[in-house]
Amino acid sequence: MDHVVELREVRKEYKEFVLDGISWQIPKGCIMGLIGPNGAGKTTTIKIIMNLIRADGGKVSLFGLDYRRNEKEIKNRIGYVGEEQYFYEDRTVAWTGRFVSRFYRNWDTNTFSRLLNEFQISGTKKVKELSKGMRVKLSIALALSHNPELIILDEPTAGLDPVVRRELLDLLRKISSKNKSVIISSHITDDIARTADYITYLLEGRISLIEQKDELLSNWKKIHFRTGTLDNGISSSFFNIETSMFGSSGITNSYLSIKDDLAEGIRKEDIKVENVGLDDILICFVKGR
Repeated sequence: MDHVVELREVRKEYKEFVLDGISWQIPKGCIMGLIGPNGAGKTTTIKIIMNLIRADGGKVSLFGLDYRRNEKEIKNRIGYVGEEQYFYEDRTVAWTGRFVSRFYRNWDTNTFSRLLNEFQISGTKKVKELSKGMRVKLSIALALSHNPELIILDEPTAGLDPVVRRELLDLLRKISSKNKSVIISSHITDDIARTADYITYLLEGRISLIEQKDELLSNWKKIHFRTGTLDNGISSSFFNIETSMFGSSGITNSYLSIKDDLAEGIRKEDIKVENVGLDDILICFVKGR
């Protein structure tokens, strides 16, 4: 499988935080969702991929290229949208497009104009007149107008209303369908669940899990069971077990392997299986698993 991004034992050390030798591969043509609590290392990882900060150790390659020799080539093939958008506030949207176009050899003015029209952004408006959502849309239009092969978005939907968020997420699906790759970091796990093909959980500077989203959600389930209906060996492996007068419940990460053992209890309605979300899985990791 072709990979657009490869990190090998990448390390970055700060006074109170260490990105601890992570290895990560992003398949071509997929959307990779990066999930983790605040301070987990998501933005540090993205900035290393963008070469905005240098790793203290390990190897970083994009498109099979090394930043030390090919930074200009690599940057021409990436579209980047950070959590904060920085512009010349008194300049117009159209001027901003012309300014950014000078840095990319494959800049397409027609694509930029089409995206502005699609996003309903007037080229004559000054940037300072744009709302938060419009500024994010402008950033995405700028990031896509040089036909990048990899799009990196760090918390792009933070602070946006649900309608604008949905529009942006739908756009990401269209992008990946054209064999482009996307990395999206977000603390809004519903956004990741809606768009991503793969999920990476990052906690305390380490990768806890990388898996295809559909396989992940097929295997992680919440099991509700009456006392005495489950083998102790099965229930002892559950996370976050809760007990009440009605019975017990816990989360398993190996539902497919225990499914047959649960079948009889499910038939008798002594056991019920419930889907979990990406945030439930994150909580399991944060609580120490």
